[in-house]
Amino acid sequence: MIRFALPLLLLPALTPAADPTPAERGKKALESTAFIKAFWPKPAYENAWKVWGLKEKPKEYEAAVRERYGLHPAPYPNDGYPMGLRSAGMLIGKGVGIDCMTCHGGSIAGKSYVGLGNSSLDVHLLFEELAAAGGASVKLPFAFSQVRGTSEAGAFAVYLLGLRKPDLSLALEPKELGLHDDSCEDVPAWWLLKKKTTMYHVGATDARSVRSIMQFMLHPLTTPKEFADAEPAFKDVMQYILSIEAPKYPFDVNAKKAAAGKVLFEKNCADCHGTYDDKPTYPNKVVKLAEIGTDPTRAKNIGPKFADAYNASWFAKEDGLKEIKVNPGYQAPPLDGVWATAPYFHNGSVPTLAGVLNSKARPKVFTRSFKTDEADYDKEKVGWKITEVKPPDAKASGYERRKVYDTSLPGRGNGGHTYGDELSEAERTAVIEYLKTL
Repeated sequence: MIRFALPLLLLPALTPAADPTPAERGKKALESTAFIKAFWPKPAYENAWKVWGLKEKPKEYEAAVRERYGLHPAPYPNDGYPMGLRSAGMLIGKGVGIDCMTCHGGSIAGKSYVGLGNSSLDVHLLFEELAAAGGASVKLPFAFSQVRGTSEAGAFAVYLLGLRKPDLSLALEPKELGLHDDSCEDVPAWWLLKKKTTMYHVGATDARSVRSIMQFMLHPLTTPKEFADAEPAFKDVMQYILSIEAPKYPFDVNAKKAAAGKVLFEKNCADCHGTYDDKPTYPNKVVKLAEIGTDPTRAKNIGPKFADAYNASWFAKEDGLKEIKVNPGYQAPPLDGVWATAPYFHNGSVPTLAGVLNSKARPKVFTRSFKTDEADYDKEKVGWKITEVKPPDAKASGYERRKVYDTSLPGRGNGGHTYGDELSEAERTAVIEYLKTL
């Protein structure tokens, strides 16, 4: 036996693996779990090209799917699907569904990020065409998107909650909770949530509400028990969301100009958007509509009927959290990673930071490639390169119309937030250079 002692002593000591943190568990759950049932049979994904008007299936099919619907490569194993689509169960067999990253998985400078809003997505087209490819003749109950890169997230919440009783069992008669589908909501970045005490564009909901982020589970086939069973995982998912850091600006920054911009920013912008030095601050301010002057549609579209139904439901019954409230204004967001979150304003109506700081320079009707490579990014104006165009013909397909942002239409106004108009062009340029560093 002595002969074996020396080799055993030479082996490295085995350290027990540390238990995963809640954030690590949440990341794994988010990236690997189908929390809702599939919407479409698997052949619907494989045959989607047949409803695109093509004669044969593209060779690089996943890339073609991503470009068609505004999806991005998954930075984690995903069964060959783009980020935002997922293999999931149906009543019988397996199908293809969505997950949080459909809207909350974006790309910038050619790199995918979980938690970056998807500013390329055509969610209406995705649901419309995959249903058709799966052999279903489905008319969507409302416009899931009015313009590409935005969604009617609030309308989803209003419509789907109207199909439920307070305990989340299905209602025999749908409730009308004030459905509007013209908000054109831009998706906030998840990494901003850690600074907030309230969430969503209007600051209506407690920022630590786990159940609120479970609203996407309101698939018609999700049972009340499945909501309750998933809550522990979503407590971990929330911790993961709160751990995400903003990506750093990957291009050159003029340090001298940025330093001058920091002084201007703190003088003109910090009261609403906070400070970003060694001791950062964030005021969590909801600015009234009359003061901010941006398009009021989103703030007015979700009203007391929905708030009352939500507050009576399982979603609002979390210990220690405040009920949601209707706010007549918009929350001034933190600006960490603001370089990556174009387009700007709650409705995505301003494609660059240069336009945010100069209301006279904002394009009225425009389109863009909806690609997210470095070539599509405007490093000078900070945001997306755009092309100004005429409004689309009324006879154009919805697919083509949603590519064009017409700021004269309901919910898409690009006015307001004129605070930067008082700065000189040199001062605005300096502030933009500073914003690249956040």
